[in-house]
Amino acid sequence: MRLVRVGPAGSETPGVLVDDDTFVDLSDVVGDFNEAFFGSGALATLGQVVAERVDEGRGEPLAGRRFGAPIARPHQILCIGLNYSDHAAETGQAVPDEPILFTKSPNTLVGPDDDVLVPKGSEKTDWEVELGIVIGRHSLYLADEAEAAASIAGYVLVNDVSERAWQIERNGQWSKGKSAPTFNPAGPYLVTPDEVGDVLDLDMTLDIDGQRRQNGSTSTMVFSPHFIVHYLSQFMALEPGDLINTGTPPGVGMGQKPPVYLRGGEAMTLSITRLGTQTQRVVGHSDTAR
Repeated sequence: MRLVRVGPAGSETPGVLVDDDTFVDLSDVVGDFNEAFFGSGALATLGQVVAERVDEGRGEPLAGRRFGAPIARPHQILCIGLNYSDHAAETGQAVPDEPILFTKSPNTLVGPDDDVLVPKGSEKTDWEVELGIVIGRHSLYLADEAEAAASIAGYVLVNDVSERAWQIERNGQWSKGKSAPTFNPAGPYLVTPDEVGDVLDLDMTLDIDGQRRQNGSTSTMVFSPHFIVHYLSQFMALEPGDLINTGTPPGVGMGQKPPVYLRGGEAMTLSITRLGTQTQRVVGHSDTAR
């Protein structure tokens, strides 16, 4: 299934895509795609509800409606750094022995096509196409990767927008370089694992103004999604609806020669196989301050 939340920001309607042009409204049976929903186990029976509504002719046209992030604000956004061997190489850093973990403020989450705002004082705002994991149940001290796989509700395309000076040059606090408003576009949909297939065989791209910057594959991940979920559960409780950003392939602005950063006015277009496409307009701080 492909779970979506469509409509104006703050008033999104939860539903499931029937095809690229039609969705089934589930707002009367699902309050939202949030911690309560995922924690209830309702995802397992959602397909039957959708099938019945399709048979009843209750599909609705998307008709240009806005896609919100496919999950409501999560309890936490966790991020894995340097998780692609080729990205580690372009930054001149060693491949880590264990996952590098940092957090991102949950209020960075926005829709897949919403504007990305360059924060005040930023000189090094950067892009990162990433595979996101959404947790489907309370997960602590998982026994193995098989149990971790069973804890995943689905996968989502994300842009882990970063301010590199604040991330790297300000006493090593990665989170403050990752947590500005709008710094985590997600969507257009959450795809359940059965429809994703081999999660380690997904192509990933990111273009800036039509120019290809990132062209990678999840096959070069250092730590797989199942490993990451199992690993994190040994240190903390993962809650239903939590989002984990799993790292980016090479081609980020910091890795260009010379480096290239977002100033405002650019268009970012991202895609991952079977997870859809998103496009954001970059808005400079001076434009938002008018």
